[in-house]
Amino acid sequence: MNRREFAQMLALGAAAGLMLDSPFAATPDSNFYELPRFGNVSLLHFTDCHAQLLPIYFREPNVNLGVAQASKQPPHLVGEALLKHFGIPARSRDAYAFTYLDFNHAAQVYGRVGGFAHLATLIKRIKASRPGALVLDGGDTWQGSGTSLWTKGQDMVDACKLLGVDIMTGHWEFTLGAERVKQLVDNDLKGKIDFVAQNVKTNDFGDQVFKPYVIRQINGVAVAIIGQAFPYTPIANPRYMIPDWSFGIQDESMQQVVDEVRSKGAQAVIVLSHNGMDVDLKMASRVHGIDAIMGGHTHDGVPAPTIVRNRGGQTLVTNAGSNGKFLAVLDLDVKGGKVTDYRYKLLPVFANLLPADPAMDTLINKIRAPYEGKLNEHLATTEGLLYRRGNFNGTFDQLILDALLAVKDAEIAFSPGFRWGTTLMPGQPILMENVLDQTAITYPYTTVTEMTGDTIKTILEDVCDNLFNPDPYYQQGGDMVRVGGLQYTCTPSAKAGDRISEMHLNGKALEAGKKYKVAGWAPVSEEAKSTGGEPIWDLAAKYLRDQKVIKPRALNLPKLKGVEGNPGIA
Repeated sequence: MNRREFAQMLALGAAAGLMLDSPFAATPDSNFYELPRFGNVSLLHFTDCHAQLLPIYFREPNVNLGVAQASKQPPHLVGEALLKHFGIPARSRDAYAFTYLDFNHAAQVYGRVGGFAHLATLIKRIKASRPGALVLDGGDTWQGSGTSLWTKGQDMVDACKLLGVDIMTGHWEFTLGAERVKQLVDNDLKGKIDFVAQNVKTNDFGDQVFKPYVIRQINGVAVAIIGQAFPYTPIANPRYMIPDWSFGIQDESMQQVVDEVRSKGAQAVIVLSHNGMDVDLKMASRVHGIDAIMGGHTHDGVPAPTIVRNRGGQTLVTNAGSNGKFLAVLDLDVKGGKVTDYRYKLLPVFANLLPADPAMDTLINKIRAPYEGKLNEHLATTEGLLYRRGNFNGTFDQLILDALLAVKDAEIAFSPGFRWGTTLMPGQPILMENVLDQTAITYPYTTVTEMTGDTIKTILEDVCDNLFNPDPYYQQGGDMVRVGGLQYTCTPSAKAGDRISEMHLNGKALEAGKKYKVAGWAPVSEEAKSTGGEPIWDLAAKYLRDQKVIKPRALNLPKLKGVEGNPGIA
């Protein structure tokens, strides 16, 4: 950062009400990305970038509840509890990157994060001191933006090839449809990026759809990378998009693959996973012979690995955040045919500390050029912080709910508990691009349905069990469905079927047999594809154009019971 840019940064801080002696007004750290080399095998990992090619703001959650054995353990720590657990100084760069604390002020000082041009610069810097280092992409890469939707993932494939990705696995990639995924894997990625997934097989004969693993030589060390795609893709997303493929966790199959690569001489075994961290932690306890699971899906930025003991020794479990915000660096020291030591660092990607890589910058501009007019349409201006992330709701989610209620003239609205979606600062314009960052999926249809009170409770209970089942292997999706209009009480630690209570609409108890008008979007059934209404981005854009100025959103949150003292809520 040069002197002029630093002065601009301080001016932004002053505009946000910060004094120059504020603890946030820290000078840029020129040594922030100096990472001494260690060992003889290095792996660079990013995950869940959700097609974000440009630097963004992204607020971490203030609610990430863990239940049963996951309670009070990473990744279910937020805010000050996370800082304390990992020894991160308050109001530091890392505190801004890893928590929601003082987000508005910290964002003004430390700026945007991510962006493929800045990530490319960081990768080149790290690889310069680590010959043979592999770049691993944990998936959820080809979905999440307007350009990825319109190009059917081609923009991200091209960007990842230029970034130097070596190996990847998937989840939202599959929502492009089986034909498109195979087309990209068999043509665009061939000879450049290995797409691995040991748990994706054909329904008929159980044949592997993709390579289950690859073994690469790094400085004379045989390193196996095993792929684990999101196991519940056909449940969380439309089955009709991948009708001939089966998924699942498949522990037994994973153990067989681990044993196979060991028999072929692998001295280090890494699982590139899109299970979600809680599932990875359980898998690490059940499958032996894995040195590290480098995970994604739950978007948890976890500064240090969790060490899981198993009958084969130990496995490191990591999770590298989302939205291109972090780059994980795992250095292994392999001696005598096994991993003897390691170092791990999860590096936040600060756009104002890393110059844009010229080649990547040129590619991004080329990708965006045909769509700039559409992306930059000014829909409204926000007066409050708009974000998505957290177990129950976010202000951008609330905005979508409010739009559904208004445009569909509904009594109740449901919006999926997606974790992806960028953040807008107070005073920023809401562009069409920002709406697409929250909604760009291949099944965007809006719906209006008559539902009984009993059906509504069943839906809420089912989604709640997916989130708070004490067995991670039964946690099948994202966060809790976002709810508009309806108030309810949630007891996360209760048993299945008893977590939702006290449902009220306009101050009156919901009646089990009465029908209510419910609006929603992103239905997974094939029937809804033909009967659904306009895409959610068109509905949201209409609402925003009419509103013009978006006042700060008041979140419709459930009343929570039994969470007192839980460090996953602040």
